[in-house]
Amino acid sequence: MMRAAFRVLLDGYDRLVLYLGLAWLGVLCLAWTPIAIVMYPLLPERRGRALGRYVIMAVFRFYLASLSLSRRCSFDLKALDVLRGESSLIIAPNHPCMLDAVMVISRLPNVACVLKADLMNNIFLGAGGRLARYIRNEPVRRMVSLATQDFACGSHLLFFPEGTRTTSHPVNPLKGSLGLIAHHAQMPVQTVLIETDSAYLSKGWPLFRKPPMPMHFRVRLGKRFDPPQHARRFMAELEHYFAHELVQGSAVYPANSLPKEAGGTPELISRSPR
Repeated sequence: MMRAAFRVLLDGYDRLVLYLGLAWLGVLCLAWTPIAIVMYPLLPERRGRALGRYVIMAVFRFYLASLSLSRRCSFDLKALDVLRGESSLIIAPNHPCMLDAVMVISRLPNVACVLKADLMNNIFLGAGGRLARYIRNEPVRRMVSLATQDFACGSHLLFFPEGTRTTSHPVNPLKGSLGLIAHHAQMPVQTVLIETDSAYLSKGWPLFRKPPMPMHFRVRLGKRFDPPQHARRFMAELEHYFAHELVQGSAVYPANSLPKEAGGTPELISRSPR
């Protein structure tokens, strides 16, 4: 009887953490939106970019810290801290869920992010993204040009080479745009491996569906690739590397998995760095 009551209370607490957590992120983003709108035309580009990126980092870090306080979510992101003092490079993570960009950006104060065009027009993210000089993913030629120019500021570029959240184990076919940027700008590519024991907010996961909790997320640094001389050959090598690492990583983090079907029950098989 007591055990059943405890399970009911814990389930209610988990739902409170999830739903208030989502609302809290929305509130934090909306609170910054009107300020970012005002600042965008007033501040010089350099200062606006620095302020916008720093605030987004601080907001995301505060949000993750808030979730961690619940003891129902944990985030091990310390591996990213060594990149803070690095010179310009491309950061290329795998993309298991919607929290991936939040986790990476929360540790880095000067990172540009390549965003889908609809996110740049989003009420929660658009104004902040424009102030931070985030980069639209289309048209491709302009994206490559803006990314190359941004490196002159000593910044990092966050680019998810899968293009969308992972749906095909162990990794989606990679988009060639990353290779174009790395080749054109002659920038090294630092791979990042995101590991989790939850399919929460993966592709097809309903926003308000409660996953098993607690949830754990961990980030580790993968191989750093030198600036490529051949974009297409580089992307093939990168895809092979991710596929190998994600499968190998499942032995370290055996609970990693992808839902067998969108919205289905996750099977705890090899979804490592995901």
